Amino acid sequence: MTDAERLLWSKLRQKQLKGYQFYRQKTIGKYIVDFYCPKANLVIELDGGQHYNDAMKVKDRQRDRILEGMGLTVLRFSDREVFKNGEAVLEKIWKYL
Repeated sequence: MTDAERLLWSKLRQKQLKGYQFYRQKTIGKYIVDFYCPKANLVIELDGGQHYNDAMKVKDRQRDRILEGMGLTVLRFSDREVFKNGEAVLEKIWKYL
């Protein structure tokens, strides 16, 4: 896990958000997602610097469309957001749940 994933996981694990169970590094189809909440059909992805070049942005959009086609919602946050404004990240997740 990256440092950002470790930090967010410390807030998601053990049903800390509204009693929802989250899993990390969950395989869904041919993808491994950072965090998954089956009860909410929610995938959370954390993006480090490698996700901001044009080729990776295209791959991420394609991946999101495929996951959304499976009935899932994908929330993406940058690692920077998790470190600089973690409470806002948790609030967005909370509102979705």
